Amino acid sequence: MSNMEHAGDRGEKKELRREHPSGWLYLTQHDAIPILVDALLDLPPNCEFNKTELAGHAGVTRQTIGNYTDLLLELKLIEEVPNTSPRRYRVADSNVVRELFELNGALNSAGDE
Repeated sequence: MSNMEHAGDRGEKKELRREHPSGWLYLTQHDAIPILVDALLDLPPNCEFNKTELAGHAGVTRQTIGNYTDLLLELKLIEEVPNTSPRRYRVADSNVVRELFELNGALNSAGDE
């Protein structure tokens, strides 16, 4: 097989991955999500925040938070705090969040081994 055929095959595989993303690719295909996840992992337990506070903590605009709030809720990365106005959120108590903390810890300690 020539290099051009390999290149075409890679392009098709890449496009297939985009059409049918894994959970990881679905999460990270949005430019701001890695920054937002990093900011969420840096918050103290049970910390409540509004969109403006999360934006300041993450170093992004409030509009960026607004653009991704539904996705963060859908993926159970954050949850709404009931009966708050303006709406407040916190890091969700979910399997996804627990696994992200575990992965983050493993990545942070990888160089120590």
